[in-house]
Amino acid sequence: MSEPITLEIPHKLGLAACKARVAGGIDKLAGMFPGGAAVDHRWEGDTMHFTVAAMGQRVASRLTVGADKVRAEIDLPPFLALFADKIRAKLAKEAPKMLE
Repeated sequence: MSEPITLEIPHKLGLAACKARVAGGIDKLAGMFPGGAAVDHRWEGDTMHFTVAAMGQRVASRLTVGADKVRAEIDLPPFLALFADKIRAKLAKEAPKMLE
């Protein structure tokens, strides 16, 4: 397995509002992967664990919501690691829009 993609996204929503925004945007997050669709998600405290099916692969991801930022960690399988830079760039561009 390759190194996970990690990204920190600042926000000004506060913890509860940010968690609600993240929960409501799971399908948008999944759409940031090539051919991606959300398979499942669950909360453990302030961390949402979710799996995305993309191009026949399963991508395990975590979003840890804080009072002023969200830390995203995406574990790409080897095949999708080829797209890591594109996925990182798309997340960096689109994810902050979800938290505005």
